[in-house]
Amino acid sequence: MADKPELGELIEKVIRVNRVAKVVKGGRRFSFSALVVVGDGNGRVGMGNGKANEVTEAIRKAVENASRDMQRIKFEGTTIPHMVIGEFGAGRVLMKPASQGHGIIAAGPVRAVMEAAGVADISVKCLGSRNPQNLVRSTFAGFNNLRSFTEVARARGKQVEELRGT
Repeated sequence: MADKPELGELIEKVIRVNRVAKVVKGGRRFSFSALVVVGDGNGRVGMGNGKANEVTEAIRKAVENASRDMQRIKFEGTTIPHMVIGEFGAGRVLMKPASQGHGIIAAGPVRAVMEAAGVADISVKCLGSRNPQNLVRSTFAGFNNLRSFTEVARARGKQVEELRGT
């Protein structure tokens, strides 16, 4: 994986650029839509859509929307704390933690999200719809279902060491 970005610098990953058409009286009017993920490589990641008459402008708008809508994800070291399923529409992703050095085993759109977020070791299986928009949104839904070891220990009234088995 590439070096971590500098402070304030964001990793931008273009997931999809699509030509869309609006049917008008005189024919079809074409424009472009873009789906982009941005992250700081340290646990903050966001997703955005942009639409414009030019590809570069659509990507710029998507990056702007994504950086405005960033959220923090909980991960331990280089992976997530526990297995989780994220769902959005017909898209479902099963995310499993992996040992250090395992790498990112995931489909293209989900891999881009993980790289932007800074998760280096994870195994992801896409279930249901393979639509990039649904996969990205279901990945974010899975992130929202993550709970850190500290939160789980507090809820169960135990010590973190008891949960980890050390």
